[in-house]
Order: sequence, then C-alpha cells, then structure tokens
Amino acid sequence: MKTEKVIDVLNKVLENELAGVVRYTHYSLMVFGHNRIPIVKWFRDQANEALTHAQEVGEHITALGGHPSLKIGKLVETHKHSLNDILTESLEHEEMQLKHLYEVLELVSGKNIYLEEFVRKMIYEEEGHVVEVKKMLKQQLK
Repeated sequence: MKTEKVIDVLNKVLENELAGVVRYTHYSLMVFGHNRIPIVKWFRDQANEALTHAQEVGEHITALGGHPSLKIGKLVETHKHSLNDILTESLEHEEMQLKHLYEVLELVSGKNIYLEEFVRKMIYEEEGHVVEVKKMLKQQLK
C-alpha cells in the first residue's frame, strides 16, 4: 500500500468533510418558506455528520502515521439561496467527496481491510446522500 498517497487522499476527504460542516451550517441558515423546519434539521444533521466523518478520517490519518490537514475544502459563496440552488451545490459537494472516497478505496482495496471497510461505509453513506438530494431535486410526478 502506498501509505503517503493514501494519507494525501484521506486529507482531501478530511478537508471536504470540514467544508461540509461550514457549507451545511450555512445552508441551514438560508432556508426560508413553508418547509423550513424539516429542511433546516436535515442540513444541520448533515453538518454534524460531516464533523463526525472528519474526526474519523483524521483518526485514520494519524493511525497511518500522517498529519491531518488544517485546510478546509473549497467553499464558494454563490449568493444563490433558492432551495434548488442549495441542493444543487450540495449534490456537487457530495459527488466530489465520492470521487475522493473511491480514490482511497482503490488505493487500499485488499491491502488494509480496516481502512477499506471504513471507506466502504463512508461511500455507502455518501451515495445515500446523493440519492436523497437527487430525489429532493426531482420534480413531483403528476
């Protein structure tokens, strides 16, 4: 296993999760309208999960002898706060994280079962988020 490469990609995952904390907290503050309460809760749950993921990823980085990044992933303020705009940004964020996670999976598959299973669990959760966001973006069938 190329440990340094794994650590580098795990740091990208960590940075993206930390960006998720900021991003989803911001989104939760920008939701207005009739369905505000459940949507705000969903975004805040996403922020809390991102923090938990960041902590778990950081533990794996240090277990490999690495140093967790203090950077935060890309944060772009589009000033577009319709629910569709926010959800579209969320989808892009989740899909970027999946790209990083699949990269880690490729590096560790068959070489570190502990890390492989952790990454598979994260992929499972992130793919679930992608499915939910896509469903939220889909127009009601008539």
